[in-house]
Amino acid sequence: MQDNATEVTAAGIARLAGVGRAAVSNWRRRHPDFPKPVGGTETSPSFALTDVETWLREQGKLAEVPLRERVWQQLAGHPAGPGVALLHTGCALLLVHDRPTDWLELAAVSDEHLAQRLPAALDDVLDRRFGPRGERAVSLPDTGLLPSVPLLRGAAELAAELGARQTYEFLLGRHLDANPRQYTLTPAGPAQLMAALAGPARTVLDPACGTGALLRAVRDLSPEPDQRLYGQDSVPDLAALTALRLALGTPAAGGATVRTAAGDTLRADAFPDVRADAVLAHPPFNERNWGHDELAYDARWEYGFPARTESELAWIQHALARLRDGGTAVLLMPPAAASRRSGRRIRADLLRRGALRAVIALPAGSVPPNNIPLHLWVLRRPGAGTPPAPELLLVETTGGGPAGSGDGRDRLPWEQVQQAVLDAWRPFDRDGTIEELPGVARSVPVIELLDDEVDLAPARRLPPPAAGGGAEELAAVRTRLGDTLRLTADRAPDTPPAAQSPARWPQTTVGELARAGALLLRTAAAASGPATGGSVGAPVLTDHDVLAGTAPSGSPQGGDEEAVLVEAGDVVVPLAGGGAVVRVVDEATAGAALGRGLTLLRPDRAALDPWFLAGFLRGTANNRQASSFASTATRLDVRRLQLPRLPLADQRRYGERFRALAGFEDALRQAARLGEQLVRGLHDGLTDGTLGPE
Repeated sequence: MQDNATEVTAAGIARLAGVGRAAVSNWRRRHPDFPKPVGGTETSPSFALTDVETWLREQGKLAEVPLRERVWQQLAGHPAGPGVALLHTGCALLLVHDRPTDWLELAAVSDEHLAQRLPAALDDVLDRRFGPRGERAVSLPDTGLLPSVPLLRGAAELAAELGARQTYEFLLGRHLDANPRQYTLTPAGPAQLMAALAGPARTVLDPACGTGALLRAVRDLSPEPDQRLYGQDSVPDLAALTALRLALGTPAAGGATVRTAAGDTLRADAFPDVRADAVLAHPPFNERNWGHDELAYDARWEYGFPARTESELAWIQHALARLRDGGTAVLLMPPAAASRRSGRRIRADLLRRGALRAVIALPAGSVPPNNIPLHLWVLRRPGAGTPPAPELLLVETTGGGPAGSGDGRDRLPWEQVQQAVLDAWRPFDRDGTIEELPGVARSVPVIELLDDEVDLAPARRLPPPAAGGGAEELAAVRTRLGDTLRLTADRAPDTPPAAQSPARWPQTTVGELARAGALLLRTAAAASGPATGGSVGAPVLTDHDVLAGTAPSGSPQGGDEEAVLVEAGDVVVPLAGGGAVVRVVDEATAGAALGRGLTLLRPDRAALDPWFLAGFLRGTANNRQASSFASTATRLDVRRLQLPRLPLADQRRYGERFRALAGFEDALRQAARLGEQLVRGLHDGLTDGTLGPE
């Protein structure tokens, strides 16, 4: 198959050239020699990638396509579909990973000969990793139907630069980002927490493995030399993707044994004889068609037959059935599963027999769906003769009161959430009880929970402490509020004199400045070039942080692509929301990773003043003309934002005025936060009796 069969859309062309979609449309209209569409639709045509690259170079609009971008565009635009191309690429990367010298010999021949010789080499590698083709539970792609050989060569070249595993993680991450609605994802942070709760394990099962995030987290946390990793998913491509992802993360010899299978776990369990040390799962929620009618007499229902509306309790019992005695299961659950009346008998039996050990409420936004604060259930299969545990651990980490009341924006940073959970779980796991941490963690006697409701929601048993923290703390808040209000009054800007007539400056755009080299433009999804750096442990500056004027609150979500790190003087612009909000990075924020939905502008200080740039970008009219409006959202095209062409000295005069306005705005925000804290603390203190009315 020829490389020119790979197609790219107008959005892909814009990414290659570093321009907006509008520029691509203009090129098509103004240049008769622009490549003609080879596919797609009239409203969304696609073009041959090689033709586009050639045209861009001839026009001087593309010096060289970055290797990462070229490989991704070849994969994303392949006629076989990105999913199939990704699986084939994973097979080729496994060959590079396991037998690098064999790949070098194969790569030395022409594309035609490589296409002929590659299937046999790939089959041999897959047989050694996953067993003979006829015995594999997972259906890996047919290596006789390879996609573009140049795609595989490019992926191998990228693997020489990044490593085979990192290359596959990069391509997989791009694919998941491009198709967010097709997959139920478990972010890296929650996956690592679930692996830590499960502890070291030699045999691990994920019965709803999806993209393999949980099994990967277990492998990274405790890489046992003879570990056995089992996964099953109802989508065959996901089961195959997980197998390749895990294999690329383990050595060819002496590494973990990986076995995945495709199929409906509850109806057709592929691993009925497995007795795992740990089971981790992010199962589908609220399924009615989970097999209720067919599975009424299944042996897995030791704790009661789940109602049709309780598919989650079916997954809980499946996990317990696949554990060895004393093994641990950790499952993500919707909060309703802790309190629905239809599941109270099963919940009661799980408590009586000591199988359920902890219910942990995560902050909203930790795991999709982002508007729901999901729970983690930690279970342990009771051993023969083991007395039931007398207490259940409840942990509340939402940071905003009862589960479901927060919007995910006032939650703790993820590192603090994870540490709070493990600080409560580890002593409880060791001793069977812990001292209560008010509003955070409590070990509750099982007898207290066995009432008519058997409601296990942590928020019901862990009322939050008063917001102010007591009379002394509230007095300190009031003092800080007074100081802040006085500072706000001092910073209130004077109204400058009115101009005799509106200024008519010559205008330029951010896009023109970027092309001229006056500023560097980067987004989180295009982390290459001088704006990138190491991202290990760097907090993430999110769009909400920019809108609210707060410190970076996001946590790294894993993946092997380098992050874009912000520097003092950078200007950060949110793309969504329709508000004219821009932030100039200060020394305290410098070093954070740029979050998704943000664009970074790094001005050349010899040509542009950062505060001048930020101030003019915030103009209401400027934002209106640069935004596109949909029925439910507004999106900003940063390249279309305008600012006047002024000498640097004049820029700095305007910049000082904009800096003063930003200081006044920060003081207003701080006063609002302190005022809200004081009001909430007084209400809570008066209503819970910690403060008197006098």
